Amino acid sequence: MSTELQGTIDALLQEDRRYEPSAEFHAQANVKDPAVYERAGRDPEGFWAEQARNIDWITPYHTVLEWDVPWAKWFVGGQLNATANCVDRHAHGSRRDKPAIVWEGEPGDTKVLTYADLYREVNRAASALKRLGVQQGDRVALYLGMVPELAIAMLACARIGAPHTVIFGGFSAESIADRVNDCEAKLVVTADGTYRRGSKFGLKLHVDRALESCPSVDKVLVVNRTHDPAEVNMVPGRDLWWHAEVDRSGSEIVPPEPLDSEHPLYILYTSGTTGKPKGMLHTTGGYLVGTATTHQAVFDLKDDDVYWCTADIGWVTGHSYVVYGPLANGATCVMYEGTPDYPDKDRFWALVERHNISILYTAPTAIRTFMKWGAQYPAKHDLSTLRILGTVGEPINPEAWVWYREVIGRDICPVVDTWWMTETGMILITPLPGLTTLKPGSASFPFPSIEADVVDDQGTSVPLGGGGYLVIKRPWPAMARTIWGDPERYRQTYWDRFPGSYFAGDGAKRDAEGYFWLLGRVDDVLNVSGHRIGTMEVESALVSHPSVAEAAVVGINHEIKGQALAAFVTLRGSSEPGDEQVDILRNHVAEKIGPIAKPDKVFFTAELPKTRSAKIMRRLLRDIGEGRVGGDTTTLADPSVLASIKEQYEEQEG
Repeated sequence: MSTELQGTIDALLQEDRRYEPSAEFHAQANVKDPAVYERAGRDPEGFWAEQARNIDWITPYHTVLEWDVPWAKWFVGGQLNATANCVDRHAHGSRRDKPAIVWEGEPGDTKVLTYADLYREVNRAASALKRLGVQQGDRVALYLGMVPELAIAMLACARIGAPHTVIFGGFSAESIADRVNDCEAKLVVTADGTYRRGSKFGLKLHVDRALESCPSVDKVLVVNRTHDPAEVNMVPGRDLWWHAEVDRSGSEIVPPEPLDSEHPLYILYTSGTTGKPKGMLHTTGGYLVGTATTHQAVFDLKDDDVYWCTADIGWVTGHSYVVYGPLANGATCVMYEGTPDYPDKDRFWALVERHNISILYTAPTAIRTFMKWGAQYPAKHDLSTLRILGTVGEPINPEAWVWYREVIGRDICPVVDTWWMTETGMILITPLPGLTTLKPGSASFPFPSIEADVVDDQGTSVPLGGGGYLVIKRPWPAMARTIWGDPERYRQTYWDRFPGSYFAGDGAKRDAEGYFWLLGRVDDVLNVSGHRIGTMEVESALVSHPSVAEAAVVGINHEIKGQALAAFVTLRGSSEPGDEQVDILRNHVAEKIGPIAKPDKVFFTAELPKTRSAKIMRRLLRDIGEGRVGGDTTTLADPSVLASIKEQYEEQEG
């Protein structure tokens, strides 16, 4: 990397603005002693043994960690049950009548389940699963919208020791079949449909098509959410109504199975470079300790907080920080079924006001969308109950971070920007809001006991101020244990590149003070004329221009440079697309980073192509940037978005 480019990237990443915890916040914080980092670093196993005391164990463990790279066993010899920790101990204690799940459907219907209610419903569901032949070790696939039955079904599976695999409710029949067949699920739980932007979106019909090629499935339980039951195709002998089966259970209590700490809790599929999804296996004891600990510390959880993680449970964020971590801590968790713009663009802020939400955890993509819509929408609502804001899913650019704090957080709420992934199971790099001086756009420091590093191609640690590959150098409790059915792929994918260290697949930099700045996936760190440029850096530069609401940058093949940059830009309301705007933005990037980082192509679009979970479909953008027809668009929230981008490409090339 040239000295000039190194300096301009450093200027971008070393954000001048800093936010200290207020004296009042520090005084009440769950974690406020900075010595926690030194103690946990010196004795990480002792640190996690201390955290494990917050979990109820049926049989005490005898060894905190057994580690034979890359295979980890945590809390060896211990027995516990995740549902007993997430439900029973609260339902039998002082939180019995405390709301556990506050649910709101997109049409406006609501439901509140106290911990006592949740205990009843989980037992009824567990009884139904057992009656239908599900035994300890059998896999259960869950394909639902964001309804309480999804969390109930997960907890019922955990109660009887049946690993679940949650499949995001926007996936196609082919994607469902791939996942069901890979884990050989015995039973599927689905719904007739869900609501999205005021319309009914069918789910059962996708399951029906998928199961034409899924011989392992014996039974399907169907939640009645959107339709008259007479309209739903029910296959005789296979399909049963959820409500009828749980009603048959009556008030039966199913004792939670004592499960080994390493008993499989769930399999969650994530994309892989080969095109075949990877089924990441998470086990029980370490996962529960890791998620509960980070949830309590990172979000400074108090017993009277109302906590809302906006993620879909179909992704790992929903597993760790909608269901298992929060419920293990006895939190009140908000669940919302629909989109943030129905019936209008203030729906999220109406939810915050209506339910007195105090902790909000959402994605940078959503925040940038809210910025584009404008501050007038949150201004309609009283957001004064908010005290902690969190971000998750991708690096956040400093401008969006500051907007989030100032507009949503009234310039007083700490913003905890968290880095982790499906494979890690729990937050690994994050501020602690009572301790950390915040820098907009930086995930700050590794969580206590986590040893993260930034290394070069040879695995050598890069000095402060430099960039490279993010690695984790020792195990952590919630880490995935393997890829389901393919341990060799697990070893090769995550542990062979830098022996002895977990390679996250992300690029990162550390500034002069040791703050971590995530640069996105390594395949989004491009080699342009011999210089490594992170697409996140260019995106941050673009979004820092006052005319830009959102931007996505991808690498495209270039016969001279090897790789070039293509930028896809959504402008703010009064700004007009055109050649003049292209020049302005290219020059702005050159000013922020350096001439080498100028995008070769700039496309303007009213919306970026995103999945229904708000993930930008960079693969499709890359195809368009290189002149290829876009591939599978079935998971896009709005497939028509691609048409205008393709037209611009044809105009530029024609």
